[in-house]
Amino acid sequence: MGLALILALIVAPEDADQGISQRIFYIHVPIALTAYFCFGLGAWKALLLLWRGDERNDLESYVAIHQGTIFGALTLITGSIWARASWGVWWTWSSNQLVLFLVLFLFYCAYFMLRFSLEEGARRARSSAVYALFGVVLIPISFLAIRLADDFIHPTVFVREGPQMTGTMFATFCLSWAAVTLLAYVLYRVELAGKRLDADLRELREVLQ
Repeated sequence: MGLALILALIVAPEDADQGISQRIFYIHVPIALTAYFCFGLGAWKALLLLWRGDERNDLESYVAIHQGTIFGALTLITGSIWARASWGVWWTWSSNQLVLFLVLFLFYCAYFMLRFSLEEGARRARSSAVYALFGVVLIPISFLAIRLADDFIHPTVFVREGPQMTGTMFATFCLSWAAVTLLAYVLYRVELAGKRLDADLRELREVLQ
């Protein structure tokens, strides 16, 4: 992450149109892609739970969606900062891609309301899994909305001819994407280990009592 920030803030050349404000692109886009991945991973683990009945997939799905909401919030924050710096607006409801990502984010925020309104057990695990699977439909819709947009909020950087940036910019983007993905993976593993340890401690207390 440190190397990615150095490349993004110092090494990569400034964008000819947006200037220094474009540098947030190297963080904003990888964060958004990571949020999509986390939501997708949560849905995949939910499918495995419903298919195989393995209880560990319930916790893995929950943690993945939790990480997705964190990176989703960061996507909205960094996107708003970028829009304000470059185009003078924090948000516009007329932009379909912004609204669709917000809908995706709020949908998975509501996942926690559903999950914690039910008692722990198989019923909560199944209900949460079904909800997570429904949300995965919004991921390609939100992504394609960005690809098909023709307004000023989301300029298209990756086209069929290749990335619309210099070699240094593209290398910086790839490294930043790898760094953010690795950060998400570490956070996922740490949270998962912590929650499993917490569950083991609760079981131990029950046995000792």
